[in-house]
Amino acid sequence: MTGERIYPEAVSGPFPDPPRTTTDGEGRSITIDVVDPSDRTLLLEMYREFNPEDRAQGIPPIDDHAIERWLDNVIEEDCYGVLARHDGDAVGHAMLVPDEQDAHELAIFVLGRYQSAGIGTMLVRTLLGHAQDIGLDRVWLTVERWNDAAIALYKKVGFEVCSSESFEMEMSIRLH
Repeated sequence: MTGERIYPEAVSGPFPDPPRTTTDGEGRSITIDVVDPSDRTLLLEMYREFNPEDRAQGIPPIDDHAIERWLDNVIEEDCYGVLARHDGDAVGHAMLVPDEQDAHELAIFVLGRYQSAGIGTMLVRTLLGHAQDIGLDRVWLTVERWNDAAIALYKKVGFEVCSSESFEMEMSIRLH
């Protein structure tokens, strides 16, 4: 996308705050809380389990060394994230990474066997609640245009399409 990103004028929300415990569509108890550096091992284990077909736009990386380097970047002080746990294991991770325009890019990952149970929606909504709590205003994301499930999730929580070039669609949301 060239030029300034477009954000909706209307503010979305409110969204739930972390921590929270809820039940997914399969009846499993899911706890979602803010990512802490002590969660690094749980995240590494989760990302090791990712199937290649569940990766989008080259992330998460595949080998341990690349995952470790990537986690170095996404668990930094200026990145914000929430982690979904089931029975003590990490099953989903959503994050906001700052960009150069005083906004944050959203990325979300849910293990394959936990997909299609509402965990992605819970993660995104809780992450946006955390973002509102800490005063973040603008969030955006890119999604492959054929990923109908993800696009439906993002629209359901308030994201709007702001650009749809080539094979990716860009969506944005305003929180304040």
